[in-house]
Amino acid sequence: MTSARRDAASRMAVAADRLLASLATKSELLADAAWPFDDEERERWFYTPTDHGGAKMSDLRSSQQRAVMQLLASGLSTAGYVTASTIIGLDNVLDHVEGWSRDWGRERGRDPGSYYVRVFGIPGETGTWSWRFGGHHISINHLIIDGELAGVTPLFLGADPASAPLLGPHPLRPLAGAEDLGRELARSLSTEQRVLGIPSAVAPIDLVGVNRPHFGGGYGDLPLDLLAVWRDEFTGSLAEECIAIQRNAEAAAGLTAENLEAVRLFATPRGLPASALNPSQRELLRALLDVYVHRIPDDLADEHAARYASEADLDSMHFLWTGGLEPGQGHYYRVQGTTLLAEYDNTQRGANHVHTVWRDLLNDFGQDALAAHYRDRH
Repeated sequence: MTSARRDAASRMAVAADRLLASLATKSELLADAAWPFDDEERERWFYTPTDHGGAKMSDLRSSQQRAVMQLLASGLSTAGYVTASTIIGLDNVLDHVEGWSRDWGRERGRDPGSYYVRVFGIPGETGTWSWRFGGHHISINHLIIDGELAGVTPLFLGADPASAPLLGPHPLRPLAGAEDLGRELARSLSTEQRVLGIPSAVAPIDLVGVNRPHFGGGYGDLPLDLLAVWRDEFTGSLAEECIAIQRNAEAAAGLTAENLEAVRLFATPRGLPASALNPSQRELLRALLDVYVHRIPDDLADEHAARYASEADLDSMHFLWTGGLEPGQGHYYRVQGTTLLAEYDNTQRGANHVHTVWRDLLNDFGQDALAAHYRDRH
C-alpha cells in the first residue's frame, strides 16, 4: 500500500462523508446519491447527455454543489479538475452553437446542471466503496479498498466544441494536449511506420470501446450505434434523430466496413509497436500518455506513468491512428499496452467534437484489485 493511495482515499472519504451528510435532510436526494456497493449499476457509465445516475447537480443547494465539486477535486489533479470544470461549462456554449434547439427528451438538452454524483458503499478507512461523477462528456470512477485507492478508470473527458473562440488570439481548447501530441506523433511516422501505424485514411465517428463496462472476447469490439450509448432506449423522433446523426456523420466521412475493421479493438494491441519508434517519437508517446494519466492527482499519476517509464515497458505500447493528419480533418487514435488503453476520437461536428478516455483493460472499476482482495480474504 502506498502513501499516495492512502492519502487520496482519505481525502475522498472525507469529501464523500461531507457530501452525504449534507444530503441527509432530504431523503430522496440521499437515496439517489448513496447506493449499495454490490449493485450492478456501479459498472455502468456514460458520456452522452443522458441520466448518468445519482444526485443531480441542479437539484442541489449551492453548499451541496460545492461538496460535490470537493469530491470531484479529490480524484483529479489541478489540471484535471480545471479541465472537467471547463467541460461542464461548455454545455452552455454548445447550446448556443446548436441554436438552443436540442432537448434529448429533457427540459434542456445541453445543461450544465445535468451532472450526477453517486457513492456506492460506505466511505471509510476500512471496507470497500466507490464513487463516480458523470454527465455530458465526463465520467470519473474511483474504487477504494481498505483505505487505499485501488481503481481510477474508466476516466472519460470530452469537449464539444473542441475549439471555441475567446476574446483575443487564443481559442478555448480543453483537450488540446491529447489532440496536438497525437497528431504530432502520427505526422512524424515514416512511410514504413505508417503501414502499421496508420492503417486507414478514414476514422470511425466515435470511440471503438465506447462505454462498454468490459471489453469483448476473441472477435474484438467495433463502435456501437449512437442509439446504444444512452441509459434509456429512444423511440420516435429522438430515435430517428440519433440514427440520422450517425448516418450523416458516416456518410460525410466515407466510412466503410473495411475502415471499421482497421480499428477493431482486441485485447492484443494493434498498430505500430513503440519498439519501432525512434527516440524522439518515443518521448512524444510518453508525453501523450502523460496527458491521460495526469488527469488524476500527480503523485498517483506518477505510479501509473511508471508502467511506461522504462524502455522495456514502453515497448509493450502500440500506437494506431486513422483519418486525416491536418486540423479540421476527422481522426482517431489509440495507444494500447497490455493493460493501459488511451483512446481518442474527433470526427463529429466538422472534427470539432473530441472524445477521450483512459481505461485499464484489467482493472476498470477496480475489477482486478477487487478480485485479488476477495481472494485474499476468502
